[in-house]
Amino acid sequence: MARTGPRPPARPSGLLTALSAGLLAAGALVATAPAAGAADADLARNGGFEAGLDGWSCTGGSGAAVSAPVRSGSSALKATPAGSDNARCSQTVTVKPDSAYTLGAWVQGSPVYLGVSGTGTTDVSTWTQSTGAYKQLTTTFRTGPATTSVTLYIHGWYGTPAYHADDLTLIGPGGGPVAVPAAPTGLRAGAATASSVPLSWTASAGATGYHVYRGGTKVLDTTGTSATVTGLAASSAYSFQVSAVNAAGESAKSAAVSVTTATGGGGSDDAGLPEHALVGYLHSSFANGSGYTRMADVPGSWDVINLAFGEPTSVTSGDIRFSLCPVAECPNVESEAEFKAAIKAKQAAGKKVLISIGGQNGQVQLASTAARDAFVSSVSKIIDTYGLDGLDIDFEGHSLSLATGDTDFRSPTTPVIVNLISAVKSLKARYGDDFVLTMAPETFFVQLGHQYYGSGPWGGQDPRAGAYLPVIHALRDDLTLLHVQDYNSGPIMGLDNQYHSMGGADFHIAMTDMLLTGFPVAGDQTKVFPALRPEQVAFGLPASPQAGNGHTSPAEVTKALNCLTKKTDCGSYRTHGTWSGLRGLMTWSINWDRFNNWEFSKNFDAYFGG
Repeated sequence: MARTGPRPPARPSGLLTALSAGLLAAGALVATAPAAGAADADLARNGGFEAGLDGWSCTGGSGAAVSAPVRSGSSALKATPAGSDNARCSQTVTVKPDSAYTLGAWVQGSPVYLGVSGTGTTDVSTWTQSTGAYKQLTTTFRTGPATTSVTLYIHGWYGTPAYHADDLTLIGPGGGPVAVPAAPTGLRAGAATASSVPLSWTASAGATGYHVYRGGTKVLDTTGTSATVTGLAASSAYSFQVSAVNAAGESAKSAAVSVTTATGGGGSDDAGLPEHALVGYLHSSFANGSGYTRMADVPGSWDVINLAFGEPTSVTSGDIRFSLCPVAECPNVESEAEFKAAIKAKQAAGKKVLISIGGQNGQVQLASTAARDAFVSSVSKIIDTYGLDGLDIDFEGHSLSLATGDTDFRSPTTPVIVNLISAVKSLKARYGDDFVLTMAPETFFVQLGHQYYGSGPWGGQDPRAGAYLPVIHALRDDLTLLHVQDYNSGPIMGLDNQYHSMGGADFHIAMTDMLLTGFPVAGDQTKVFPALRPEQVAFGLPASPQAGNGHTSPAEVTKALNCLTKKTDCGSYRTHGTWSGLRGLMTWSINWDRFNNWEFSKNFDAYFGG
């Protein structure tokens, strides 16, 4: 979150943000094509665009077959980026598991990207700038042991002229007849709440998706090997099964697992939060264009109030400090005594007040055990001094990055990651079950991990990509609420293998669906980030157009909530479930909402009946 106001626009600088991992990896991903085997063939359909767009799907009607300029034949693709559309054209191709492929195309434009997703190993891409004659792009990949299809794509970039492509090829062994997959094995249930049960299972070879059944009735679909069934009754017994599906059909159902949900908590759980919560950041230590808001003046709509910000004495010290805004900067600031009294009053009304660490300017790198211990000690002092309910982790910028070779989110080795996890666990142990733990990562550090994770298997990618995933995963049993910042973001690929851009309902639906469904990290089906419980998830938005890039109108916010909780108003993106237990919304910030006549919180209250 920005301390001093809105950040610079994400576009065209999105080239260096949400897709910087892909750009930095380009040099490593371009490879010389291996010699074709006897059984290899060109599997791309209509790669010369001689039959128009037959076999291809282009976003927003951006593509067309044209007669000039062409590289060969009589036609080529012309696609024009516009607004939030990067003119992505794609097709899905049947392939053989555990096999090598070479993807190539001749392109003209500045820049043009060529790539493949759904490989089951590491998805690859490459790009070039070519304003003159056609230039060739080439990259190679290997399919995973269960991969039977991949998606080829080509696209340009925002705000750039049209690009051209011709003679796109995918060379490798053709996929044989697709067989119905075997029934999944290893179905198991995690810790059930009063209204939900998390499930996971072992992948079935050749499966492209799974159906989840409750008592013999299908309740949701997923592409991953985990899912959370919601909308259940408290203290009730349920039986679940899973089947695997692909183009050939559906497998038999797995062995059943029986689960009894927890006792109901009167509409609340997870450290005393209401069923649907509104989370906001309060500029307590600084002022900006939104003005200073006193704690006592925060309306009752806000269920979680995050004090922005606790910041370190130096980047690597781990020593966090917090103080109220100076009078010279905030003439209407309250006294320390008034501030503490207002916090107690909020807590008496059932609200939670947390210290938020980091923000845009507060870089925190716990690179040593000494920094880890200083973090625990100093954060505890802040919590005790102000009588706070817990901690919000808002690490941004270069606070978190993954060391080269740290490639598995389930067992991180990078010191800044390992020490942060240890520090938070120590704080949780110190304060007990009522300790509220929330996180506010940017999409770059979470959902981008679906495509890129750290510096990648060959190095060269942005090491921050997906760097929050090991922290979230290690602390998922302690985590009260994750509210990813769905703003100040470049386009991010969703589970539909399409890029989604901020500012409308679609972005929030796609980004939240990833958290509630789970997703392969860096495209590796053996490393699936498991779904979070709906009660642990909210999504974050700017409270006003002045607060940050990606402001979403109240009407679009309502559409996103309807789709995620009721499966209505969903648009083109198909969610993998319906989550009535979604916790709520987060915003930057309470101050900016006040500046905007409380538009954000009024819309939340109207939707959830607050």
